[in-house]
Amino acid sequence: MRFLISILMVARVFSISATEPDFLPGRRVLLDAHNCYPYDGQWADRIERALKNGMPLAMEPDLAWYTDPATGKSWSIVTHGEPYSGKEPTLESYFFERIRPVVEAALANGDRRHWPLITLNLDFKSNEPEHLSAIWQVLGKYESWLTTSERVADESRVMPLDVRPVLVLTGTSNDQQRVFFDQVPIGGKLRLFGAAPPLRLERGISPATIAPDKLMTFRASNYRRWWNNPWAVVEQGGQREAGSWTPAENARLRALVARAHELGLWIRFYTLNGHDAKDSLGWSEGYNFGSAESVRIRWRAAIQAGVDFVATDQYESFAQFR
Repeated sequence: MRFLISILMVARVFSISATEPDFLPGRRVLLDAHNCYPYDGQWADRIERALKNGMPLAMEPDLAWYTDPATGKSWSIVTHGEPYSGKEPTLESYFFERIRPVVEAALANGDRRHWPLITLNLDFKSNEPEHLSAIWQVLGKYESWLTTSERVADESRVMPLDVRPVLVLTGTSNDQQRVFFDQVPIGGKLRLFGAAPPLRLERGISPATIAPDKLMTFRASNYRRWWNNPWAVVEQGGQREAGSWTPAENARLRALVARAHELGLWIRFYTLNGHDAKDSLGWSEGYNFGSAESVRIRWRAAIQAGVDFVATDQYESFAQFR
């Protein structure tokens, strides 16, 4: 009975009906295309590779605030990091205009069963107020595409989502909350949703040693609706120190996912790769389990546990495996 009541409460929060998509936490496992953008003059096909694997899916762009030293003009760019050239694409040009045909077709079709089709996980590398305001304005231009919710005075009051083809997520930053929630007028629309604040750990304490109910105590709010995790919360030391996948680690993964869903949060883990170094397409060795076999064991565990967003650089391999 308690389980049934919990399901009914979650359904009410997300305003589910028979005609709406099954997007509740724990209902679908998505490829989250990590670092889905070009950098160092390479990898410009990442968004195409991600989209070819079908939808729904998630994609992660990194955003930084660039100032042209010659003109003093500043704008947001999609980039992996410094040095910046000013020739990097923007969120609007690289993502929104590229997915325009997909979104417009979805809106015309009206089949909401798999909405949101695309989740954008914005990874801000800098949180200047001007940067955040600029992204807010870009999202306003595409608001009719976006999954939104009504802004109410009480942040703890989780309002229903108006589900559209695109869902936009962002990080834990309080600076982001000030622009993306606090400054939105009461009755206005929230265009993107932040992550739950992580537990502050003392130096030297591994998150993998903290019980899930202590590691995350934040219940979903109107603005904060997801939980973002490095793999080190599952296996101590993360990818580079991972050994054999054990029943205890599998149980911990399941407990973390169950905790997130109990709190009404989607959960994401990053970044699950497994490959020979020579096969890298610009992928960080820090996320590499070292072999396809090692990562597939963990992909399987994540899928079976109901992880909402599985971040990986190996888009095709994960999609085919799933």
